[in-house]
Amino acid sequence: IEVTASSRHYVDRLFDPDPQKVLQGVIDMKNAVIGNNKQKANLIVLGAVPRLLYLLQQETSSTELKTECAVVLGSLAMGTENNVKSLLDCHIIPALLQGLLSPDLKFIEACLRCLRTIFTSPVTPEELLYTDATVIPHLMALLSRSRYTQEYICQIFSHCCKGPDHQTILFNHGAVQNIAHLLTSVSYKVRMQALKCFSVLAFENPQVSMTLVNVLVDGELLPQIFVKMLQRDKPIEMQLTSAKCLTYMCRAGAIRTDDNCIVLKTLPCLVRMCSKERLLEERVEGAETLAYLIEPDVELQRIASITDHLIAMLADYFKYPSSVSAITDIKRLDHDLKHAHELRQAAFKLYASLGANDEDIRKKIIETENMMDRIVTGLSESSVKVRLAAVRCLHSLSRSVQQLRTSFQDHAVWKPLMKVLQNAPDEILVVASSMLCNLLLEFSPSKEPILESGAVELLCGLTQSENPALRVNGIWALMNMAFQAEQKIKADILRSLSTEQLFRLLSDSDLNVLMKTLGLLRNLLSTRPHIDKIMSTHGKQIMQAVTLILEGEHNIEVKEQTLCILANIADGTTAKELIMTNDDILQKIKYYMGHSHVKLQLAAMFCISNLIWNEEEGSQERQDKLRDMGIVDILHKLSQSPDSNLCDKAKMALQQYLA
Repeated sequence: IEVTASSRHYVDRLFDPDPQKVLQGVIDMKNAVIGNNKQKANLIVLGAVPRLLYLLQQETSSTELKTECAVVLGSLAMGTENNVKSLLDCHIIPALLQGLLSPDLKFIEACLRCLRTIFTSPVTPEELLYTDATVIPHLMALLSRSRYTQEYICQIFSHCCKGPDHQTILFNHGAVQNIAHLLTSVSYKVRMQALKCFSVLAFENPQVSMTLVNVLVDGELLPQIFVKMLQRDKPIEMQLTSAKCLTYMCRAGAIRTDDNCIVLKTLPCLVRMCSKERLLEERVEGAETLAYLIEPDVELQRIASITDHLIAMLADYFKYPSSVSAITDIKRLDHDLKHAHELRQAAFKLYASLGANDEDIRKKIIETENMMDRIVTGLSESSVKVRLAAVRCLHSLSRSVQQLRTSFQDHAVWKPLMKVLQNAPDEILVVASSMLCNLLLEFSPSKEPILESGAVELLCGLTQSENPALRVNGIWALMNMAFQAEQKIKADILRSLSTEQLFRLLSDSDLNVLMKTLGLLRNLLSTRPHIDKIMSTHGKQIMQAVTLILEGEHNIEVKEQTLCILANIADGTTAKELIMTNDDILQKIKYYMGHSHVKLQLAAMFCISNLIWNEEEGSQERQDKLRDMGIVDILHKLSQSPDSNLCDKAKMALQQYLA
């Protein structure tokens, strides 16, 4: 009650008719709220904000009063997120932006400081900076007024630049030219905020990145300035942010991956950030940025893997959440334990990038103490982000045949993986199902137990997903599962998938889905007894599907796969008849023998060879029927083909007629 009474007294004074008393009231209020969250909350509840905003915008208010109002509002915004929400609800942003039109610099700075505090809060929508198109150019113009306007405006920009649309707006209003010279400011805070601006402007943005490479500041190119800023004697925050700028420019294609500023400067700087001397957030940011830098480039992966024992250094991410220097600080230790999962996530991300291409690096990662156990444990962590990073890491390592046969088997990785696949969010499902594809390859010893744990139903379910990436992975995994599998597995797949779903997938709008479905069909229709069995139950539908695809507007690869399926059917004992009694299909095979594309001619030749093969029952009748269709004439023509492969196959087929 007492606090509220004193708070009410502060608010009442804002309504005094004497402007001098109002000013003194605001100043007293300012002193009362500094560092006092309880007092801030009380004043907001009692309605101080609308009154302060009224005084701030009132034309009769003195500049001094307006400035003090902006300071108090800034102080209220420094409190909790709820305070910021209350300020936003009172439309504080338009009022402060209006204040920036004042001629008085001190008032402008107070407005900007308050805007900075509000925009850096996670509850403030960035869009509010872009609603009024005149704001950005006005802020650009204010950059020249003082080091405070420079610091606050750069901080606002770097917090409100989210995604390509915002980058383009800032870029088109001259952000690069206006901010570049601030990198040489006498104020460290200004240099730092300008640097942060460049990192968010360049991220995944080729247009900005290509421009930055050629910008000169005091006769020096920007990349050279960034390199100076990541030297060891600079503050860690500055080293990290300039390393990010160079990383983003490199990933956007503006700097080559073999450029010295990447290989000799940026990469070693980021590896340094992973040391256990560094604070938790520095280690997290260092590892995640490095993972992003080396992700597409095998040479950088190799260099990173042998820099400062990085692979062993990352193992400490699981053991020592706190940096060596922070051990004495109990508050810090507590904070680091709460955030230890971020370190694990960062380590998994970096291991995934390191092992993306190189077999030896994967081996080194897996041989790091208990690493497989750590990753497998990561699959069942409560944080979705950690689970995703762990799955990505395993997926990267599962690209190795050697590891699939050994470590993946020893640790029965498939068990936790099947668990992850039960009701996970899409982004995890995509990576986990992709990894399942690898575990289902024919040489993987995990194939059997996975089948027994209900994988067929799970994968058939994925093929019905709205998400094309999940449909592809579901059908791809089934395709791998069907490769050289026994009849029982093939029957299970067909039964679970259903012919209706198979047809739906064959008319899928996604080309990858179509190709993988044809691959599945081709794997199902291999080895004679299986071909005859499947064609005896599903022959009619499969022939219909083949006809539809050969008649449709499809690319060469799709048609080639489809003709290969026909060649497999032609290899069956009883299945052959389904082709021989279907004149439409025979005419299509004949058409593709004369096609302009060699791949299709070869695939059609396979069909013919399988139909006319001598040692088999009924070959004479089949040969006669095909001769009457004019196939032998085409074979003679093809035996003169400049393509040696085609020429040989045609001669072999003609020999069947002579034998």
